[in-house]
Amino acid sequence: MNALPKFVAASGGSALVLFGTGVVGSALLRLLATPAANGLHLVGVANSRIQHVNARGVVPSQASRLLRTAPAPRADEILLATLAGSGATQRILIDATASETVAARHAGWLAHGHHVVSANKAVLGGAYAGFRDLRRAGASGDAVYGDAATVGAGLPVLSTLRRLRECGDQLLALEGVFSGTLSWLFNHYDGSRPFSGLVREARALGYTEPDPRIDLAGVDVARKLLILARSAGHAIDTGEVAIENLVPDALREVDVDTFLARLQEFDDVLEARRAAAARAGRVLRYLARIDDEGVARVGLAEVGSTHPAARLAGTDNLFALTTARYRAQPLVISGPGAGPEVTAQALLGDLLAIQARGERR
Repeated sequence: MNALPKFVAASGGSALVLFGTGVVGSALLRLLATPAANGLHLVGVANSRIQHVNARGVVPSQASRLLRTAPAPRADEILLATLAGSGATQRILIDATASETVAARHAGWLAHGHHVVSANKAVLGGAYAGFRDLRRAGASGDAVYGDAATVGAGLPVLSTLRRLRECGDQLLALEGVFSGTLSWLFNHYDGSRPFSGLVREARALGYTEPDPRIDLAGVDVARKLLILARSAGHAIDTGEVAIENLVPDALREVDVDTFLARLQEFDDVLEARRAAAARAGRVLRYLARIDDEGVARVGLAEVGSTHPAARLAGTDNLFALTTARYRAQPLVISGPGAGPEVTAQALLGDLLAIQARGERR
């Protein structure tokens, strides 16, 4: 027998609509089925083409099956009407996609009083005008924007940075490894294997995107740097971040299969850089950096053995914050910064914070 939906329309509570049923969305659905999510009631789930809604509730463990077997065409107005029809006082839209189209709706949702919880970096780390409009929409009412999952997969870097700023501290420099994929690649790149072999292995393990150029281009790292820099008060735009793309020009426009077949073409260039760093007692790491004047860069850098990035393992992320009060030694936040489970947990954390805020009122 199928479990009954745990939410029956009534005044109060928190109703959720989930956009995105990929690896992160699926991981969140698993968490919503646990006791930790008690009081969070799913009423709709959607992907880019179809959706399934029920104002009385959708059992999280059945959501993916229902989306396949009882779908309706995607229609945002119906998703929003379902939230309204749920009777919940806390109405929350969750974006577990990477869609720019979905992200572009965040500001409008906030302006109409809906809370938004997102792992999508497209607006926060996109053009500054979009970031500014999103912040203005969030400041204009009581709706909350939860973005912990956009940087560091829930590592407490955004919350720490904001708390420091609220306490009157000033960010002087921020440096770190913001990509789990690039962290893994350069943590393992010691010259014993060609870089192309590591990329193929990382892809087989699921650490890269199906097209590894998405990771190797550095654009995702730059988006995270922009989110952090803006949270620190720097009004910088996308074109103000210098990005080192590790993919050679000749391989940037070819199809994925051709790129994978020709991966070894940039082994020699990277090996020369690695060997030069090793002769100086250093290692290569793909770092993101910003200084107190807002000068931002992402790309390869040589670091010594005492640098925090030299001691990373696996897919760990690193965020080193040098501030007016943490000047002698930076405040370092490090740990797993990639993966669907930890990203979904960050989304759940924001959902629970919104739920608790509503209960206090």
